[in-house]
Amino acid sequence: MEKLLYPLWKSASQDGDEFRDVLLQQLAPQLSQLGGIHSVRLCVADSAVAPAAARRMESHAPVPDAMLSLWVDFAGAAMRWEPLIDEYVQRKCAYLVAEAEPLVNQERHPSKPGERVYGMCHVVFMSPPASMDPQDWLAVWKDSHSQIAIDTQSTFGYRQNLVVRRLSDDVVPCHAIVEENFPPEAMTSDHAFYDTGGDDALLKKNMTAMMESCTRFIDFEQIDVIPMSEYLIKSLVK
Repeated sequence: MEKLLYPLWKSASQDGDEFRDVLLQQLAPQLSQLGGIHSVRLCVADSAVAPAAARRMESHAPVPDAMLSLWVDFAGAAMRWEPLIDEYVQRKCAYLVAEAEPLVNQERHPSKPGERVYGMCHVVFMSPPASMDPQDWLAVWKDSHSQIAIDTQSTFGYRQNLVVRRLSDDVVPCHAIVEENFPPEAMTSDHAFYDTGGDDALLKKNMTAMMESCTRFIDFEQIDVIPMSEYLIKSLVK
């Protein structure tokens, strides 16, 4: 199987909640019924994550309003589902990605298909500094930073998507897309975000460790961070 990520943009006349409802109530059920699509996940910037506005970072405005994840038999069969997606969005682009899941959301905040996942999901489009060797970048991200991120933040789900191929010309420039699940309190509280229990010294320690790790391999002039609500529509049977 292959994983596809589709950043999606709404029309100017829609707000985030209207876009969410169209995607959840009309698009997602149709995609779930198509043969060859084994999993459907939707993240969307709606009113539920409005308190997290201060955590947004936009280097490539306008950033996507939603992101659709599909697990499919064959990405080359996209003409079976992409015209359907086009009916409900103003714009889309597409990536073929290789997914890793260092932190699986199975026990802390499980959700049933169709339900909103607890808290918020940070959707992050990122790239390495131009001068960094791709293999060095992967080694820092995968072999070192992953555990630092888990240890210093309150994440309960963490998916890493390495861009294997850009499937459209107008994609958001990036080399990887990260999906991180945080509790709702992390939208507005740094203590909740960095899992400190209110300890100011631990907050400083965790923030410093996280930022020092990120600066090793992320170009902050090319990063987009978008708080979204997540919905698992159809689970992947592994």
